[in-house]
Amino acid sequence: MNNTNQLLKKRTRLKQKYAQLVENAYNLRQTDHALSDFSEYKATKVLYKINKLKFVIGDITQAN
Repeated sequence: MNNTNQLLKKRTRLKQKYAQLVENAYNLRQTDHALSDFSEYKATKVLYKINKLKFVIGDITQAN
């Protein structure tokens, strides 16, 4: 159960980080295209991690 809680907390932190990166990318779109693209790239990597956790947590919650 403790491990599940840690995974849920990690997912929450990753979602916050993803939202921040997407917002930064949007705000930089008009001024600095390179930084905007880099922020979008990092957001994509974070989203991939979120989806991996979603797969693992989904398996854990179904088993219980």
